[in-house]
Parts: sequence; C-alpha cells; structure tokens
Amino acid sequence: MTSEICLHNANVLTGYSVMNNCAVLLKDYKIIDVFNEARFAKKKFSPDVKFIDMEQNYIAPGLMDTHIHGIGGFGTDDLSPDSILKMSEILPRYGVTSFIPTLYSAPKKEMIKAIKAVVSAMGQETGAKILGLHLEGPFISPDRLGVQSADSLSPVDISLMEDFLKAAKGKIINMTVAPELKGMRELALFCVSKGIVLQAGHTNATYEQMVEGMQVRILHTTHLFNAMSRMHHRDPGAVGAVFIHPEMSCELIADGIHINPEFIKFLLRCKPLDKLVLVTDSLKTTKQKKLPLIANGDEVYLDKCFYRKSDNVIAGSALTMIEGVKNLVSFGLSLEQAIQMASTNPAKIMRREHLGLIAPGYDADLVIFDKDFKIKYTIINGKLYKQGKTICEF
Repeated sequence: MTSEICLHNANVLTGYSVMNNCAVLLKDYKIIDVFNEARFAKKKFSPDVKFIDMEQNYIAPGLMDTHIHGIGGFGTDDLSPDSILKMSEILPRYGVTSFIPTLYSAPKKEMIKAIKAVVSAMGQETGAKILGLHLEGPFISPDRLGVQSADSLSPVDISLMEDFLKAAKGKIINMTVAPELKGMRELALFCVSKGIVLQAGHTNATYEQMVEGMQVRILHTTHLFNAMSRMHHRDPGAVGAVFIHPEMSCELIADGIHINPEFIKFLLRCKPLDKLVLVTDSLKTTKQKKLPLIANGDEVYLDKCFYRKSDNVIAGSALTMIEGVKNLVSFGLSLEQAIQMASTNPAKIMRREHLGLIAPGYDADLVIFDKDFKIKYTIINGKLYKQGKTICEF
C-alpha cells in the first residue's frame, strides 16, 4: 500500500470545467490537490508518492447511476444480496463508482425482501459503492405503468412506507411517486422528514397537481417524457411542469430512443444545466449474453433498448453510463456538460456532498478514460483498478 498517488499528465474534468495538462494528488481516500504540469514539475513530493502517467487521458469524477435495475445478468429483481454485489463488481468497467439500486413496485413481502437484499449488500462491495435505495413505486399511477404490474401498486399508505423504511434501515435515498394520488401530500411530508428525495414519475398528473407536488418538495423527475402525462398547450402536464419551473430537476436516458437527441438539446435551452441528470434505467439484461433475456419477470428483446416481448412496450434501457456520456457528446453537448450530468448533478441532487467533483476534500472516486471513451482506470475507496484488477491502494 502507498500513502499517496499522483495522477499526472492528464486532462481533468472537475465537474464544472476542464483543466488541461494537470495532475491530481490523492491520499487517504481523498483528493488533496489539483494543479497544472508547471507546478507539478516544481512541486516537492514525499518519497513514498506513487506517480502514474495518465498519458493525456481524461480524469473525471466517478460516474453515479441513480436509476439502475441491473446489469450483466444480475438485478434487483433477483431479491439477492449476491446479485447486488455482482452489479457493484461489474459497474466500474463502465465508469460507475457509485450507484443506487432501483426497485420496481412489487407486493409487500417481495418488495421488503428486495429492500433487505440491497441493505445486506451495503458495505460488502468489491466495486462501485452502493449508496442506498431508489424505490420506483409502489405509489404510482395505474395509468402510466410502463412495464410495471398494476397488481404491484398500492394506494398511498404511510404505514406501508414505515415498513419499507424499517426494512431499509433508513437507506432509502430517492423514491418515484405520482403526485396526483390521494394522500400524497401527507406521504411526501413524511418522506421529506426522513430525508428522502422525491421524484415525480409514472404519473398522470395535471400541471396543477405537479405544482402541488412541488410545494411538498417533489422536485425531481423520473425518466423525463417517459411514463408521464405529456405536454399540451391547454394542460402542460408533468412534462410541461418540468420545462416551466427551473427548480424542477429531471432524469434523462440518453440512448437516443427514450428521448430524441434534438429534444435533449432543446431541454438545455430551457433548463439550468445543474438540473439535468444522466441515468441508464438499465435492466439486468444489459450486457447479458445468455438467452433468454428475462427482466422483472418478463421476456424482453433488444433493439437499441429493451422491449417487452409480449406487447413491444419499452421495458428499459440497455445503456451504460459511459455510453450515455459518449452519446450526449455525439448529440452536441460538450464533454464538460456530459460529465456534470453524469457525476456532479446526481451527487448534488441526491445530497452526496462528498462526491461528484474533483476538488480538495472530495472523495477520490474517479474514472479515467480516453478520447474514444474507453475506460482506462477507476478509483474507488482508495483502490486503483485497471480492467477489474487492483493496481495499488492509498
């Protein structure tokens, strides 16, 4: 083990800007300093510093996926801690250093088992950090199900929510809800008191109902445009509320299917950049080679994204976070903007203040990739990985 690592000869994407020909000094799991090559040449280092030449590759804050159901044949619907840990192991290959496993709506016993599986896995990770849980239901609209099952939904029930919180040991970070449901105001106030970030999604809300939800801090949005009431000139709906109100933030699935790339560029003209969050909504079948492809109990097929085989309804994305970053750049965004959406913004919105920036005092969770978006290294919890193997620790 070495006490310090200096990553030099790099282009550093801090989370807000790019610094060319720079170095990053790491110690005790933290970022200690960021400086240019001129200072690097003059700086006096302790003799036990390990220097690693980044060969002009990019260093960015580790990518954070706040909406992911699975990858590589492992998912939250397996109801197994081992599957969650396999997700943790696989995700760094795609630049992800932290993630929030996302649970679909399910009957109470099954949902609690899924919650406990994630909680049991936390602290045992060998790869990406498990930050907590995202519950995508069960308090959502039967009119905007997507591929979720109507039988798994529940009317608003604070007692049920208390059971979820107890099973999660307080580890629920974010939750997708339909603002229009009866009793949602009381539930939202309860969740806010527990520090849960509320997201409007799978919702048929009118514009007025969205505004009422905003008043109780339902201020984030699940996979914008998808499974929500559409924008109309006489009723802006859920989508219109996001466009109209700058304080509303939103998830974007940048696979080119869930949202037309031109709409993403248009959204940038309407919304502050710091309100946009790249997610994958990836299923367990993402990067899975074995057939058949089964996700959340349904057989799916892949055609740029996943579709449920029985009715051709879009079932979820086959995207990875680094592919999403690459796509955003191909759509016309700058690399700095794409990284902010993939790292800095989700960390801020999910209140992970120690993540998402390359600056002194932040956790040294980093991703290094080349101009073709090929992952070279990831750094998580003081370990530097290359192709899944530990190179050194600090």
